[in-house]
Amino acid sequence: MGQQQDVDGSDRHSGSGTTTGGSVDARLALANNPATPQMRLYDLASDPSPLVRKAVAARTDAPAQALRPLARDHDRHVREAVARNTSASVGNLLRLVKDADRWVRWAVAGNPACDESVREVMAKAPDKELRGLLAEVRTLEPELAAILVDDVSPEVRERLATHTHDPDVITALMADRTVRVRKGLARNARTTAEQRSRLSRDSAVDVRAALVSTLELDEADLESLVDDRSAQVRLAMATSDLIPPHIRQALERDADESVAAAARDYGRTSTAAPTVRTPRVGHRRSGTGPAGSTTASRAARSRR
Repeated sequence: MGQQQDVDGSDRHSGSGTTTGGSVDARLALANNPATPQMRLYDLASDPSPLVRKAVAARTDAPAQALRPLARDHDRHVREAVARNTSASVGNLLRLVKDADRWVRWAVAGNPACDESVREVMAKAPDKELRGLLAEVRTLEPELAAILVDDVSPEVRERLATHTHDPDVITALMADRTVRVRKGLARNARTTAEQRSRLSRDSAVDVRAALVSTLELDEADLESLVDDRSAQVRLAMATSDLIPPHIRQALERDADESVAAAARDYGRTSTAAPTVRTPRVGHRRSGTGPAGSTTASRAARSRR
């Protein structure tokens, strides 16, 4: 892959940029120009420079005959541009979702042109991150969501639990024995009041702490959590924006001084700088996240 980048650089800055048809910069400008005729784009799709081919691959008005060979291009950045192109055909996306390069596969996950046939391939892919990106699609078909409910990876099930809007999926995942999966449900606003009540009594501290930090709870559940056996849960309540004032006042008398202090200091610390969320793996800062998902979570990795 490094060689492709070297070719990219040499093609732009060395003598190879003076091929028939002008310099690389001139051909790149032509590839990016909305007024460039379709037939000229077809010619540029076979340009020696990957920069030019990538520009053609990214154009939503590029002719299908141009995108087809670009989906097989030896340069991964060109293939990734096709994978992100909302005008890419389902056939091209089916090819690219199985690409050897992970960034290309993950780009397909964010393309709204994906249909059920592409998502079905994603649901059964060996690539855990690809399945995780699929799990974040809120409008996922029930039959595909059912596959992910039993996914071998707890991370995939957690991401499904956090993002799903399907009540049947939520019900199924409530019985998941993995803490991180139930913690995902504790962040899902689509849970019912009864489900939140159950989560407020979950045996795992992390689940209860995530719940009080993220979702509004009934009064009875809040009153029970004020006396939670875990100081971590009570501290999460003391610092949560969702906790009513009278519950926070009760926490000011907490036996744990760190909890009591946090409750007392809440009003003075609420103007602190907001937390910066980092994107998930597979979500490049310059790219498009999966359709309907909160592109939100892990630091993007290098293209190298």
